Formats: sequence, C-alpha cells, structure tokens
Amino acid sequence: MKVWIDLANSPHVLFFDPILAELRERGVEAFVTARDFAQTGELARLHGIEVEVIGTHGGKSLLGKARTIVSRARQLHAAARRSGADLAVSHNSYAQAIAARALGIPSVTLMDYEHTPANHVSFRLARRILLPAALRRASVRRYGATAEKVVFYEGFKEQVYLDAFEPGRSRPYPEDGRVLVVARPPADFAVYHRFENPLFETWLARAGSDPSARVVALPRTAEQRTRIASLALPSVVVPDRALDGANLLVHADLVVSAGGTMNREAAILGVPAYSIFAGKPAAVDDLLEELGRLVRIGSRGDLDRIRIERKRAAVPLRNPTLLPWIVDTVLAEAERSGPRG
Repeated sequence: MKVWIDLANSPHVLFFDPILAELRERGVEAFVTARDFAQTGELARLHGIEVEVIGTHGGKSLLGKARTIVSRARQLHAAARRSGADLAVSHNSYAQAIAARALGIPSVTLMDYEHTPANHVSFRLARRILLPAALRRASVRRYGATAEKVVFYEGFKEQVYLDAFEPGRSRPYPEDGRVLVVARPPADFAVYHRFENPLFETWLARAGSDPSARVVALPRTAEQRTRIASLALPSVVVPDRALDGANLLVHADLVVSAGGTMNREAAILGVPAYSIFAGKPAAVDDLLEELGRLVRIGSRGDLDRIRIERKRAAVPLRNPTLLPWIVDTVLAEAERSGPRG
C-alpha cells in the first residue's frame, strides 16, 4: 500500500510529520508532494521529509488561484500516476483532490475551518472527510460534507503533533530579560480573507516600539516581509530562515496572530494566545475561547487586552489518542478501497 500526502501550506508539514512516522512504523509506504509556498518545502526538509515540490501559490486574485490550482492539479496528476499511490490524503489540498479524482484514487481530506468557499472542491471530491467535533455545530453539509462522508474527532488537529512535543534544550532567541512575543500577520492572500485587517499592523506598531518586548514577526509572504521591514520597528525581529515553530511558541510569553493555526498551537501548548483574525470565526476557536485558552481581539479598544508580560507556567491540552485514530481511519479507507491496479 502506498499513501500519497500533499503539503499545500507550511502548517501541513508539522501536522503530517508524525502521521508519516506512524505510517512508516506500520510498514506503509508514503509519497509526499509539496507546494512551493510559505516555506513549505524548506520546513519539510527541516523535518527530514523527502518531498517533490510541485506548483506555487496563485496570488490574491480568484482567477489566478483557479488557474494555478488547475495547473498544479495537472502536474500532481503526472507525479501521482508515476508513484502508483493507492490513497490520497491532505489537509484540504484542492489540487490534490482534483488530481486524485482524475486518477481514480480515493482521497481523504481533513479541514478545521468551515467558512472557506473552496471546501466545495475538496469536500465534494473526497471519499472521506475528517473534521473536529467542534464543527458539528457548523453548517458543512452545504459544501458536500454529507453524513456518509464525514467522521468527527474529538480535539484539535494541532494536538496531532503537539501532544508528544518536547521543547528543545536551546531557546530560539537568547534570554535577555525581554518578553518574547510571536506575531503572525493575516493570510491576506487566502480566499476566506478578502479584506484589509488594520488591527494587526496597529498592534504591531505599538508592540514593536515597546523596549520591554522582543517581537518575532513571522511573515507569510515576501510582500509581508518587505512591509514589516519598512516599518523599522526597534523591537521587531524577522527571522531569515524557517524556524521550528513549536519550539519557538513554547518559549514565547504570548502569541498574537491574525490567522488560525499558530493561535491554536499556542493555546494548546498553554501559551497566552490572542486572535486578531478578522474573518468569520471558526468553531474550533469558539471552543478554545470557551475553554479560556484564546482571547479574541475585535476592535482597537480590545488591543489593551494584549498584555506584554511574562507568562505563567504553561499547562498543555493533551490528546494522546488522536494521532493513532487518524492513521487508523486513513488506513481503513485505503483497505476499503483496495489497492490500485
């Protein structure tokens, strides 16, 4: 049996790393492709994952995205056909879903944000959809996530790789008495984020001028990197290479992100997390807010709630059964479908 995994974005590297290790332990061969976007290939190499890099991001326009997805699907089709894969697995890779359907390969997709319109593609083409139980309260059936396809799991996808995480002995930045803040700008290129988010830059200008803070800004694109550098904020540092994200977060005193994954990682690790995400709220984030692990920032007045101070002792949110459950569910789908050829 051979499982084809596609890494379409940088968070997918961390998510699939332990899944790949579990598959290897069970004697399952894997073929991994990655999109050339947001340091995904670099992070894969950092984690020792051998990938075939195929395709890029389509930019901000919907037409550009559509053309790039179709083009990448053609390239993935050729690569997957050569690989002889029996099952396709991704965290909502639209290009993989199209390529797998064209090849007659059954596909399994995971997703934890219910508001992106492109769910119509991956959900309708997938054989099986794995969603966090928090999405039971969301309306995902309209995307093609029928009861026959969907399997819900308890917890959060970030627990797959954070549950067994052990911090590195060395800190990503030396201790110098300052408060270590991790900042992530919005995914302003995403289909679900079609608007400006001035709150993040307003907060960054404030925190980046605070001498008591070291703000590690993690831009998603070269354009964001240039914009942050142009602000010339004395307390802001922009890494010049891909970092071990979990190790950075566990040493941070707080995290402020206009996206989703990094805030959830911090919340699960027990690090104070503040969300400046301006899109429609995710059900998983609603749950973390209910658990007291995430604070939402929705206005300029709310920015005062972000306290630049040392964190208290972190208490991680554990979920040791999630990783084996996901692998069991994926392999059950492969066995149900049977080998190709």
